[in-house]
Amino acid sequence: MSRRGLVIIYTGNGKGKTSASLGAVLRALGHGWRVLVIQFFKGDWPVVYGEVEMGKRMGPQFEVLQLGKGFVKHMGDRKPFAEHQAAAQEALRVAKEKITSGGYDLIVLDEIIYAIDYAGVQLVTLEDVLGLVDAKPPLLHLILTGRNAPQALIDRADLVTEMREIKHPWQQRIPAQKGVDY
Repeated sequence: MSRRGLVIIYTGNGKGKTSASLGAVLRALGHGWRVLVIQFFKGDWPVVYGEVEMGKRMGPQFEVLQLGKGFVKHMGDRKPFAEHQAAAQEALRVAKEKITSGGYDLIVLDEIIYAIDYAGVQLVTLEDVLGLVDAKPPLLHLILTGRNAPQALIDRADLVTEMREIKHPWQQRIPAQKGVDY
């Protein structure tokens, strides 16, 4: 059976996009694949993320790079916009370098779709993201996550799954929980 690297998108307003990508990561690791997760928003928060801790334990087979500075203008963010933009541009640079390196079987670009347009804030362009998809070698699997995937990105993907929120713990004032949400 021959392998063909897929472009996979997890999008939608429901919770579970990153979790779905981490499920694919777990499966890939079980087959001995080299896996990289680049997080475009997570980072620079006083929270310990389970996936980052696993990356520390499972390196070099599994790496997690948190290159973001947190959600722009949300969740108490007070950083200058230019700092978020610079972090996103660096994340794009690293992503392209890693995608074209030939060193990975699966790369997850977590929350990159948010970076295209998150609540009216643009950190990267659709063209930037399409360029990463175009740079993907034939055997590399590439997963992109985030709400509101643009049609042009959907058109380039092999698999698109939309998470739809039906019920969320926040509606009952239950905060994000370690081990489930981060």
